[in-house]
Amino acid sequence: MKAAKKVPGYLSRIYKGRLMYKKKLLSLITILLISLLSLTFIKGTFAKPVPSNVVHPEWSYNKTIYEVNVRQYTKEGTLRAFEKHLPELKKLGVGILWIMPINPIGKVNRKGRLGSYYSVQNYLEVNPEFGTMDDFKELVKKIHSLGMHVILDWVADHTSWDNVLTKTHPNFYKKDSTGNFVAPVKDWTDVIALNYKNKNLWTYMINAMKFWVKDCGIDGFRCDVANMVPTAFWDKARADLDKIKPVFMLAEAETPKLQTKAFDMTYSWDLYHLTIDIAKGKQNASSLNKYFQKENDNYPFNDFRMRFTNNHDENSWNGTVFELYGKAASTFAVFTFAVPGMPLIYSGQEAGLDKRLKFFDRDPIDWKPSPFRELYTKLVHLKLKNKALWCGDKGGKMMLVSKPNDKSVYSFVREKDGDKVFVVFNLSANPVDVTLQSELMKGDYQNLFTGKKDSFGIKHEFQLKPWEYKFFVKE
Repeated sequence: MKAAKKVPGYLSRIYKGRLMYKKKLLSLITILLISLLSLTFIKGTFAKPVPSNVVHPEWSYNKTIYEVNVRQYTKEGTLRAFEKHLPELKKLGVGILWIMPINPIGKVNRKGRLGSYYSVQNYLEVNPEFGTMDDFKELVKKIHSLGMHVILDWVADHTSWDNVLTKTHPNFYKKDSTGNFVAPVKDWTDVIALNYKNKNLWTYMINAMKFWVKDCGIDGFRCDVANMVPTAFWDKARADLDKIKPVFMLAEAETPKLQTKAFDMTYSWDLYHLTIDIAKGKQNASSLNKYFQKENDNYPFNDFRMRFTNNHDENSWNGTVFELYGKAASTFAVFTFAVPGMPLIYSGQEAGLDKRLKFFDRDPIDWKPSPFRELYTKLVHLKLKNKALWCGDKGGKMMLVSKPNDKSVYSFVREKDGDKVFVVFNLSANPVDVTLQSELMKGDYQNLFTGKKDSFGIKHEFQLKPWEYKFFVKE
């Protein structure tokens, strides 16, 4: 047996050192790979959002949604009286009319004199306060004849205490230990919770929704407190409704999984609250980058997100846009059209709605002249034809021009199929001089609101007044 060849000491030390280095390197790589793999399963961190299987109606990508508060829209508060306003909404350019619930309202434990829209007494009838079923069917036909679409507010989580189902199907409801009906939320004393563990309820509710699509011709639903109802129910409802016609579904929720199979669009409450904080000086423009990164991490690009500065809940309980945004009201109205998503206009916003509408009683909107009508009209009509502003994967992605850490100025471009917009916002209460430098903004543009033509190279200085915005459209 031959003796092993002896390795010189210095070579031995080099060999052992290299071996230890390789072992440490492999160990470090292993740790990093395990860490990265772990992070990919942390929702909202590096995880890719679950791709959406929802097929959006072809007509929906370039639309602005408009919320109709029938009770307060006219002095009469009826469907027929509202129908007379359709030509004005057509001029405004809005494409989807979301009509708040039109069902009869419960009388037992009613709040206020007229009660809440969301205390449904019968899913298959029209509230006599608003008119008749024939009135509603005629309204839908008129909306369609003007090239607009209509979705109906649907309350699937709860009903009034005197809903017909409490007599015919009491097993559809949640009950306490003593067998009594219960409210879904402590403060919601005028309604009682439905029990979706009962699959017969699923059948009833989906059939009721089918009635409004098939017999009345509506184009979809805005679904109240959607995340309080099982996602699996909504998935089945969407599949069944789409067999009748391609529907558009809006969830009153900010839950990504609801957009996997059931809903075209969800609320962007986080952005809404962030913009209010910016308007009040509690946050600044740089905070928007973190928000949009989080949204990109959680929602596929083809998901629609609803952008808004007001709606029926916010107006009645939290304030008008002037209370919430102050001098930045028009700034953030424009912002909702500039960023990816579908903007919402609430009843009366185009008339500069400056009062909190009562929720349980009559409180008609004052339809007065306002600069907001022209503002919204220009924005809505631009969105209709400019693909850069369309929703989902048919619109342009937002590409930042301003510096990510800029606390006052937020500027970006969006571009799609030859269409391009370049916007600059001063999101502060102080005048700002800012120099923007980016290849992205190069081009010839027209200012949407002044009509003035401008050309930009890769560098330009802007002098901006407090809350001033500039909206440039590629020529």
